[in-house]
Amino acid sequence: MRKFIYLIGLLLTFSTGLAQELNAVVTVDSEQAGGNSNLQIFRTLQQQLTEFINNQQWTTEEYKNQERIDCNFTLIVTSYDGDAFSGSLQVQASRPVYNSTYNTSIYNYNDKQVNFNYKEFEPLVFNINQFNSNLISIITYHIYTIIGLDASTFELNGGDAYHEVAKQIINTASSSSFAGWKSTDGTQSRYRYNDALVSPVYKEFHATMYEYHRLGMDLMADDAKGAKNNIAASLQTLKSINDRRPNSYLLRTFFDAKVDEIKAIYSGGPAMDTSDIVESLNRMAPTRRASWAEIR
Repeated sequence: MRKFIYLIGLLLTFSTGLAQELNAVVTVDSEQAGGNSNLQIFRTLQQQLTEFINNQQWTTEEYKNQERIDCNFTLIVTSYDGDAFSGSLQVQASRPVYNSTYNTSIYNYNDKQVNFNYKEFEPLVFNINQFNSNLISIITYHIYTIIGLDASTFELNGGDAYHEVAKQIINTASSSSFAGWKSTDGTQSRYRYNDALVSPVYKEFHATMYEYHRLGMDLMADDAKGAKNNIAASLQTLKSINDRRPNSYLLRTFFDAKVDEIKAIYSGGPAMDTSDIVESLNRMAPTRRASWAEIR
């Protein structure tokens, strides 16, 4: 099991070494912006972001090459004028399941509040204590959120330190005029998502992340029925969150990442009574009723 060590002084060095945490595929899609979608600036931006995410050392933890977190950053540029860009960012991340070739999704976030300034070939530099670029703040926020969620699947509350780093990024960026960093920026913002991750109101979420993955998915190859029961129990844990905060953004994002997987888990393999879990799923994620109805 991974150990996660939080040393903020070392985090601030962001050295490029052999322990990079992420294996990211970055795509910059400019088709919706009109004009020439093959402009060199978009190819340069894609290359710079790929190198920025993959070549930095974001933590003090040693990651083996096979332990790097697979993720995708799809930046969709809908408009640009000079060095001002607007669009959205789809971020997805997964981690491997033990004793299998399957990767389980841990993050699926559609960030619709993406506005930034960028000049071709300008250095992409991150300073956690200073706001210089909204693009870099957005990207690094998602980087630490991914690392935190991944850590939580291996160790109970293992990602807390990284969610605190994301919170610090929010605090620094909130001094800017860009959207997504303040409590007043809507219910589906980076601020709201991180606020839920660090709040005791949602503490059961972290228990579910650990139990679902470490006690469920990772045991599936050896004991499918036991793993299914553990996953069901972990999902039932989320009911208390839903009772306190119905239709919360945190749970909606969780089920965005997990809907197809949960449906597949309980539609095959060893038979079990799914009536209770389906009832709970319908309460927690009512917009996914069509998928839950396929569970037999």
